Amino acid sequence: MVEASLATKKFQKEMNAGTASLVLLSVLDRSAAPMYGYQIAKLLEDGESEVAMMKQGSLYPVLRSLEENSLLSSAVEPSVSGPPRRYYTITTEGRGALKEWIEIWQQTKKFVDAHLKG
Repeated sequence: MVEASLATKKFQKEMNAGTASLVLLSVLDRSAAPMYGYQIAKLLEDGESEVAMMKQGSLYPVLRSLEENSLLSSAVEPSVSGPPRRYYTITTEGRGALKEWIEIWQQTKKFVDAHLKG
C-alpha cells in the first residue's frame, strides 16, 4: 500500500505542476486589481474542496516563473502591516497564453474523460 501512496503523491504533484500556471493566470485575469501572493493563496484556499490542490509554498515559484516568461508583471509596494508586498498583474502576453492554455486544457480534459469513461 505504501507504493500506491507514493505513486499517488507523485501523480498529484505532476498534475499540480501542470495546472498551477493555468489557475494563477486565470485568477489574475479575473482580478480587478493587482494581487499579492498571500492574497492569491487565501483566495484559492477559500474555493477549495476537501483536497488542497496548491500549497502556498509552491505558489511563489510559479508566480516567479510566469513573470520570468513575461506572462505576469509585478511591483513591490510598502505594507502598513508588515514587510513590502509584491503585487502581480497579468500581461497582454499572459492573456494570450491563458486563452491558448484554456483551449489545451479543454482538449486534454475531453480526451482524458473519454478514456476514463471507456
